Amino acid sequence: MKVTQEKLPASQIGLEIEITPEITKQTYEQVIKNLASTANIPGFRKGKVPRPILLQRLGTTRIKAAALEELIQDGIEQAVKQEAIPAIGQPQLRSSFEDLINNYEPGKPLTISAAVDVEPEVNLVQYTDLQAKAEEVKYDPERVENTLDKERQELATLIPVEGRAAQIGDIAVVDFKGSFAKVEGEDETAEPEPIPGAEATDFQVELQEDKFIPGFISGIVGMNPEETKEIAAQFPDPYANEDLAGKAATFTVTLKELKEKELPEINDDFAQEISDFETLEELRASLVERYQKESDDKTKTNKQEALLTELLKHVEVDLPATLIEQEVDAMLTQTAIRLSQQGLDVRKLFTQDIIPQLRERSRTEAIERIKRSLSLREVGKRESIEVTPEEIAARVTELLEQYPEEQDVDEDKLRSIVENELLNEKIIDWLLEHSSVELVPEGSLSPAEETEDAESDADGDAPQTEEENSEASTEVTEG
Repeated sequence: MKVTQEKLPASQIGLEIEITPEITKQTYEQVIKNLASTANIPGFRKGKVPRPILLQRLGTTRIKAAALEELIQDGIEQAVKQEAIPAIGQPQLRSSFEDLINNYEPGKPLTISAAVDVEPEVNLVQYTDLQAKAEEVKYDPERVENTLDKERQELATLIPVEGRAAQIGDIAVVDFKGSFAKVEGEDETAEPEPIPGAEATDFQVELQEDKFIPGFISGIVGMNPEETKEIAAQFPDPYANEDLAGKAATFTVTLKELKEKELPEINDDFAQEISDFETLEELRASLVERYQKESDDKTKTNKQEALLTELLKHVEVDLPATLIEQEVDAMLTQTAIRLSQQGLDVRKLFTQDIIPQLRERSRTEAIERIKRSLSLREVGKRESIEVTPEEIAARVTELLEQYPEEQDVDEDKLRSIVENELLNEKIIDWLLEHSSVELVPEGSLSPAEETEDAESDADGDAPQTEEENSEASTEVTEG
């Protein structure tokens, strides 16, 4: 078989395959033989249909098409094997099938054009002496106090309040019913339209502004027990329920009871109540160590991300479609697994209409992930960076001991994952040693992220959901 190779864009190899006359005739005759044994033609038993009748009834075009399908599949497979091409994904036919049928004559040579994706060549223009900037995340001592205060709030005792009006910080027990506020021009005598679901009895709410929609809490402040009041409020926009976003509302609220928090002292007894530590000093030291490490880890991650972003500016690689599609598949699979673990019905989220949109939106990230992986692999190859079997075995053992409850672990797969992660860690550490990453104040590179991180770091000041409080409690206890 004569095969001519051609380098194509998108990391493809073009193949021009010339199939010999003997093969084109042999395949054609074998197809006729197979059809003769299976064709149902009135007046003839299977396998006994005369050749001229078979050709007349089935038509030469149909027979040629069947023969061509075999010639194309076998021809491309043999060509890839013969030329030792490291193909990835499925080969693609470049010739027009219609043209092939018209040109196909059994007993004469046939030329087929195809293309196969191959691993891309990575050209690292530069990978040492890179210059980048990364945000330094500094340890904030207030996080320790915020965490302790949050735990203190959780252990608070609620004491009934008498003889005064509601104030910020109280716990109010209310009945309420909400309706849409009337708009200009609406009939004033008409009954207000109730808001679906905006009604409750003996509802307990902490009087902090961000515990409810704007206006609701401030309207309760100043009320006395047994008092009923109409409170104007406004649903924020955006809002979880899009039908309510931005809408003005009126709530009829009856204050039934007021309570205030009696907070425990922060001492050794408090430390023993919320953690496994005997003294407050030990608990504080543990939290300091945890948050310092967390800050150091975030800073290290920022340095790595900044360096990899800079590295990609110096990489030249033409990615094949197969790799991109495989990475998109992997990303969507990971997302589906994560959503499923959260109890969501993936089949309702990943519909046939939505999947193409998800795939398209994932392409940019998939391409960047592939480029990162290939670039790191290329650096490792050039600098002969490797992971030893002993290092892999030690990490695998550590993971198995860390998660003893996990059953049916595929150790071969785990070992492969560990090897890849350790190798990436080594390569990135090598890059950091041979480049310069300047640390700058947190938030100076990306104001949006500064706000997000600030909110996260100040979580002790912001009201938390019960679930978040539970997580915080677990965090301290496990310390």
